[in-house]
Amino acid sequence: MHETSNSFLWIATFALASALVNGLGILSIIKYKEWAEISLPYFMCFAAGILISTPLILALPNAIRSNLYAGFAALGGFLFLFLSNKLVKYYTKKRELTFALVAAEGIGIHSFVDSIIYSVTFSVSILVGFLSAIGLVIHEFAEGVITYIVLLKGGLSKKGSALYAFLISGLSTPIGAFLVYPLVSKVEKATLGLMLGFVAGVLLYISASHLLPEAREYERKHSDLAFLAGVGLALFILFTKSP
Repeated sequence: MHETSNSFLWIATFALASALVNGLGILSIIKYKEWAEISLPYFMCFAAGILISTPLILALPNAIRSNLYAGFAALGGFLFLFLSNKLVKYYTKKRELTFALVAAEGIGIHSFVDSIIYSVTFSVSILVGFLSAIGLVIHEFAEGVITYIVLLKGGLSKKGSALYAFLISGLSTPIGAFLVYPLVSKVEKATLGLMLGFVAGVLLYISASHLLPEAREYERKHSDLAFLAGVGLALFILFTKSP
């Protein structure tokens, strides 16, 4: 019971922190547009470094130890986001008038998937959850900025874009985490291994196919160092926390 309550406390802390960072991203692009645009690639690259390292060196090996088929689940997680992103891109191209709504819907689904990641990883171990959560919280800054820009380009006012961006990409993560955790906390170890494998695939897709390509569009000097710093932080935490 004590371990379960600790897991929930960590999930609640990071889920709420993700909403806060998301809101800060939206606020910064409104109040400090130039600084936000300069900082954006560094946040994305740093988060990508953490989110690539964590599934490869920690989440996926842990998942396979619990369930030998976790590698297939990881492939399923990667393909799930790959195909859902393809679907969003298809509709945004074919229906220009609904670009903002469809793109926002895709971001909302992505944020809800983040909430599942919090619940699954912290249910497996505090270390897996902690490393995954750091990367996810940092990338919320960029997600808030991008969601606001998408809605603004779709014709919403600045105030409306800010409000809906926070509702879609900010609040959906903590709400999702509080809804999902009671279900995740009751599953068996083998099933949790499959779920963690799925999450590992999702994390790999988010970092390699979402954050890094997006960062390249706004690339700045030393952004590659931010990526390597993210990898370095993940390794440092792993080796200092491991017995």
